Amino acid sequence: MTTLTVSGRVAQILSSYLSDVFGVMGNGNVYFLDAAEKLGLRFSAVRHEGAAIAAADAYYRTSGRLAAGTTTYGPGYTNALTALAEAVQAQIPVVLVTGDAPTTGARPWDVDQAAIAAGLGAATFTVTRDAAGSITRQAVEYALTKRTAVVIAIPYDLAALEAADEELPAPSARMVTDDVDGGLGQVARLLAGAKRPLILAGRGAHLAGASPELRELADRLGAVTAGTALALNLLEGEGYLGVAGGFGTDTAAGLMGEADVVLVAGASLSAFTMRFGHLLGPDSTVIQIDTALQPTHPRVDTFVSADAKTAAGHLLRMLEGVASPDAGRGGAWRAEARKRLAEGPAHHSGSEETADGRLDPRSLATALDAVLPERRTVVQDGGHFLGWAPMYWNIPRPQDLVMVGTAYQTIGLGLASAVGAARAVEDGRTLVLASGDGGFLMGLSDLESLIGAASSAVVVIYNDAAYGAEIHQYGSQGLTEKPMLIPEVDFSGVARALGAESAIIRSLEDLSALTDWIDAGARGTFVADCRITASVRAPWLSEWMAASQAAKAAVAC
Repeated sequence: MTTLTVSGRVAQILSSYLSDVFGVMGNGNVYFLDAAEKLGLRFSAVRHEGAAIAAADAYYRTSGRLAAGTTTYGPGYTNALTALAEAVQAQIPVVLVTGDAPTTGARPWDVDQAAIAAGLGAATFTVTRDAAGSITRQAVEYALTKRTAVVIAIPYDLAALEAADEELPAPSARMVTDDVDGGLGQVARLLAGAKRPLILAGRGAHLAGASPELRELADRLGAVTAGTALALNLLEGEGYLGVAGGFGTDTAAGLMGEADVVLVAGASLSAFTMRFGHLLGPDSTVIQIDTALQPTHPRVDTFVSADAKTAAGHLLRMLEGVASPDAGRGGAWRAEARKRLAEGPAHHSGSEETADGRLDPRSLATALDAVLPERRTVVQDGGHFLGWAPMYWNIPRPQDLVMVGTAYQTIGLGLASAVGAARAVEDGRTLVLASGDGGFLMGLSDLESLIGAASSAVVVIYNDAAYGAEIHQYGSQGLTEKPMLIPEVDFSGVARALGAESAIIRSLEDLSALTDWIDAGARGTFVADCRITASVRAPWLSEWMAASQAAKAAVAC
């Protein structure tokens, strides 16, 4: 039997769950990376430790498959914390393999890494010489079952020591139970009696593979459908209203507000989805089906803790006797929705000219949608511009929109996330990263990583020479804008220096450079440094600002 080190045992167990590792090599993980390479795991080097976790996170969001990030102990570990917090908040299964203090005790430069992880909500599994394999398997199963990030810590003095032999059972099967709560009977009765039903799907429905059942359920009821930003187009078809929340149109939001019964499948009903309390009508009956143990929003009237796919299948059987909506009220509700959507205003198309002569981001987004390859996977960094992709771009499948930073309210994870998504894309799609100039500068070291990892990638930088959200939120109140401004950076020049093709986009005609690159085969990485105006405020941000002002006024009263 082949002798394995403790690091080798960790890598061996991980190899039965995953194929990709992202990271930065250091003293604490060098033996792990050596073993991972020998076992055939694909290692993608990144240039900042935060990118190790962000890339593994985005790999999962894009492919549905687990990946690992790896760092050394100490500063390598603490550099990864923001991305680790984002994964925890977003409920993304991801594994961080890191070095740690030796078993003999902390050195002067060590920190209590397990305590730090606990503060972020991540569990730490510290391997031992006798149980490196079983502890690693326990950690991975925990991540997959709980849908969260975990840390596997390898003490420095054990990393290269021989691991003890272990009799390890096969990985446990993660079963989806059919034993759903009896409350589905009440749900079926509410849906059967609905005159204007709405089915709203979230990422939980996507992860459960519930789209076929929910579509059939909507057709049977004559329900209109919608999705959160993370379930975009999951229920696209007859009666589809689009995205719920600040990225949707006012017409669609108005229709959702008129629904009498709302079935929420696998969505948490965040403030953004709920348009800060204004999405659903006050008399709507709200049903939530989710794997959570209790309702996630006070508007929920009936809650069932269940897998969305299983529950939808049960509801279909319960509603077998419901008449075809084409012959009744359901067909009229969908017809009305279609008519109002067709006649109502779409998203603002933008302006040809702005006061400062820079591009209107709305017209730029519209033009980019026509230029970018149809087969695309979009990674969206956090920032003021984050709504332009889901509002203006064609994104056919939920897994083709990777929105990072929204859970933890971060910017700067976009480039690192694009590395992971690029590794996960396997069907010839072009990876498209949308980022602001502030966030792009934060993650700039990993532009080189993306250029190395992507076979076809377009980077769109919404460059307004500012932190745009802060300009609109606080500059508009008269606060000093000096800390909010960024000297204009020539990202195109930086990109060329690192080996990408690029162009500065000052007018829509300048997009011809991107078109030529795509027509030539779209191979490698193209960086479009788009000079946009800071004078256009995104509608979702206006809603946020109005809600914040209302909350302050309520406190003052």
